[in-house]
Amino acid sequence: MLDGFKKFILRGNVVDMAVGVVIGAAFASVVGAFTKDLLTPIITAAAVGKGEQFANLKFSIHGGEFNVGDFVNAAITFLLTAAAVYFFVVLPINALVARMHRGEKPADPTTKKCPECLSEIPIQARRCSHCAQPVTVMAA
Repeated sequence: MLDGFKKFILRGNVVDMAVGVVIGAAFASVVGAFTKDLLTPIITAAAVGKGEQFANLKFSIHGGEFNVGDFVNAAITFLLTAAAVYFFVVLPINALVARMHRGEKPADPTTKKCPECLSEIPIQARRCSHCAQPVTVMAA
């Protein structure tokens, strides 16, 4: 019973996911601190003046309070997180995968277009399954 659990835990995707969650949490705290400590004071000074706290910006309608400052802080944090993930994770991984597949020949096609109705049909088909038009068989 414990042997199966050990195999499950030590599989690559479980360990990778655990590392990703831990790194993601640490990264979120860094981006949150960057937003709170660096960007918010800049936006506060430009938008509301020196004495105000940006997170305290709010307005009320019929007794309901709307915390605009908190929403803008959360939106900035989200945008910074998304941009950092894209530029520091997605782009480098895509470049690495493209470099790994640079010398590979693309796979042979398995379908072709019917000249009459432009539907996708198997490459060895002699007649279109959509419009029943005869088509030429391509050499394999």
